[in-house]
Amino acid sequence: MDIKLTEEERIKILNSDDIYGIMQKILLREDKIDQNREHFWVIGLETNNRILFIELISLGTVNKALAEPMEVFSLALQKRAVKIILCHNHPSGELKPSEADKDITDRLIQVGIIVDTEVIDHLIISNKSYLSFNDTGLLDELKKSTKYVPKYVLEQRFKKEATEIANKKKTIEIVKELKRNGVDNETIALSTGLSIEEVEKLRVRKK
Repeated sequence: MDIKLTEEERIKILNSDDIYGIMQKILLREDKIDQNREHFWVIGLETNNRILFIELISLGTVNKALAEPMEVFSLALQKRAVKIILCHNHPSGELKPSEADKDITDRLIQVGIIVDTEVIDHLIISNKSYLSFNDTGLLDELKKSTKYVPKYVLEQRFKKEATEIANKKKTIEIVKELKRNGVDNETIALSTGLSIEEVEKLRVRKK
């Protein structure tokens, strides 16, 4: 369900406080009975962080709301959102992320990478306060997870890292040879792409 916003509400999002201010109002608009159930919303943003849409994709139980990737990214792709913010409420008022909250965020981060629509935050809200995955560093931690990274992507990543290490070793050998031949550090740095500091650290015996 796409939630209607006023022009004033389609503001440029500067921080998590801005999003919470809007989502708290939306939560309080719900019927009293529905406030005792978990809601899961997706907020789509333009490049300049202006809100494109807020969509309620799931209305669950008192402690669980489903968030399937297809539902999360469907409207975002239709409306060409470049990034999204996830948001769900905890009716209990407890803002600590559950393992399930972390797991679905981890999964959606990886789907976002595949469809080129970045997940930039996940807010857990109550009537009175909120927790931001981004502000607490949890989002960055989940971005490092490889649990939902496709196998072929991991293989490509490992190959790239191995190639970079091999190339670095070759460059170091070239630098050592240049230093043995008396080439000055600045010229070596310009020729190899290493920093002056990296070149200076390499100690060799000159010929």
